[in-house]
Amino acid sequence: MKETAINPQLRKYIEEEILPRYKEFDKAHRTEHVLTVIERSLQLAKHHKVDTNLVYAIAAFHDTGLCEGREHHHTASARIVRKDKFLKTLFTASEIDIIADAVEDHRASATRPPRTIYGKIVAEADRLIDTCTIVRRTIQYSLAHYPAMNRAEHYARTLAPLREKYGRGGYLRLWLPHSPNTEPLERLQALIEKESEVLALFNRLFDEECQS
Repeated sequence: MKETAINPQLRKYIEEEILPRYKEFDKAHRTEHVLTVIERSLQLAKHHKVDTNLVYAIAAFHDTGLCEGREHHHTASARIVRKDKFLKTLFTASEIDIIADAVEDHRASATRPPRTIYGKIVAEADRLIDTCTIVRRTIQYSLAHYPAMNRAEHYARTLAPLREKYGRGGYLRLWLPHSPNTEPLERLQALIEKESEVLALFNRLFDEECQS
């Protein structure tokens, strides 16, 4: 599919008003993260008949609800989309619905598939399955929210969600056929089954984070 240019007004608004919000979030969800999700979303969009402007807006807004906490950030992000006055000047009401629904559907723990191809794109883009990145982000979150814990407790908080989310039978689902995440997920699942290797990786990354 031929890629369409992003509306310069939308790009300006996103870069000046939305992306700066990510500076206030935890290390795992700051500006670098949202820029990665935007880039990956636009790459995935090339293989589907979608509106690039919608894809761009969805990726930019997908984690804005973290300002209200992590647990329900996906629904908070959708509310932020629906209340955004500038978006209403560029998109129709039905397009706003598409953006809000996709933002809400991106969460990995969702029990049902995303409602639209847009939700599937941002969900896949948000699942950057790189072993070191995933373990590091889990450590960063744990250190930020549970600073009183010792190393062993942080390790337990890292291993448990790894198994629950990425392990074989975990809740993570890939929604696009021929997903670029398929092989990385299989490699991560193989690693999770070798706890000694997970522990060695955790210790290295934990020390790096504590020294940074």
